[in-house]
Amino acid sequence: MPLRVTFELEDKDLQFFRANIRQAQKKAGSSSAEEITSKAEEMIAEVRAGSVPAFVEQRIDRVQSLVDMVRDAEWQLAAKERKDVLAALAYFADPQDIIPDSVPVLGYIDDAIMIELVVSELKHEIDSFDDFCKYRAEERARNRNPNLSREQYLGIKRRELHERMRRRRASKRARAGASARRTRVRLF
Repeated sequence: MPLRVTFELEDKDLQFFRANIRQAQKKAGSSSAEEITSKAEEMIAEVRAGSVPAFVEQRIDRVQSLVDMVRDAEWQLAAKERKDVLAALAYFADPQDIIPDSVPVLGYIDDAIMIELVVSELKHEIDSFDDFCKYRAEERARNRNPNLSREQYLGIKRRELHERMRRRRASKRARAGASARRTRVRLF
């Protein structure tokens, strides 16, 4: 019988995890985007190949989406958003994070929490990228507008989604500034 664990992280808790992301980013320092994404993919492969708790396995696809987002030349993620995504990936690329991954079961709790936080923080980027991938797949299946080239069509969709992503992020920041912030994390 599975056990469900839910808890809330308050501002001071969130600050702790954000500080760890910044520390991982500094540690990655002069690493290139390719080095960071490669290390993150190595971690993803280890998780998928190993015997890890289900709560991590269920979240690992979101980390792969972040890698894909950075590597996707057609998505053309802006520098600031790219930096935010790479900062998150730098954390996942470090096996000696808050709780070392080598500690059975517990070593992945911080990773699961961090995935939840990153997905929450980058929700609009992830949603927009997922939508872009859907539009691209549709375009490959059939040309939606014969007057537009594939590149023109994807360019229009990309700009629309980037604008939507930034509007939603600005709205979220405005709401967060108006009230105390708590994040509920559900692991199991």
